[in-house]
Amino acid sequence: MLVEIRIGGFGGQGIIRTGLILAAASCVYGNKNAIQTASYGPESRGGRCRSEVIISDEDIDFPKVEHPDILLVMSQEAYLGYIDDLKKNGILIVDPDLVPNQKKKLKADVYEVPATRIAEALGKKIVANVVMIGAFAAITNLLNVAHLEESIRRNVPKAFLELNLTAFEKGYEYGKSLLKN
Repeated sequence: MLVEIRIGGFGGQGIIRTGLILAAASCVYGNKNAIQTASYGPESRGGRCRSEVIISDEDIDFPKVEHPDILLVMSQEAYLGYIDDLKKNGILIVDPDLVPNQKKKLKADVYEVPATRIAEALGKKIVANVVMIGAFAAITNLLNVAHLEESIRRNVPKAFLELNLTAFEKGYEYGKSLLKN
């Protein structure tokens, strides 16, 4: 098993932290091999940002994601920059409020998760990335929920832990509802 994941958005959305949470859940708590890399512009907020995670049962020989199996997208710019790299029959998880212009005929499973809207309903849109992690968990069934929750506990500020765990739960519920439809 080897799964390549790319997370794209803009600085300030928690894109890098999302990758760290997924990687830690995989290798620290899930006994798999994982590698996480990040790329972002010189802007701390608003600039293009991406995080990549590779998860495998075996050694990982090359740390770069070239054609992701799973693409999580939280900005139009990231969508346009990365959508053509998604593997045929891959999984796209996208926030439709932030990516209004999507290709119509993709050879991928597309899941629209209004993560920012869900996060705003919780009182802080900054947890939209954790909503996406919850949806990712439900849709892909790739990582153990308890491992993801533990990784969130270890990687978010303590003052916002309960909010983040609630965001994860809401995203997970939303992801499950998408699978039922």
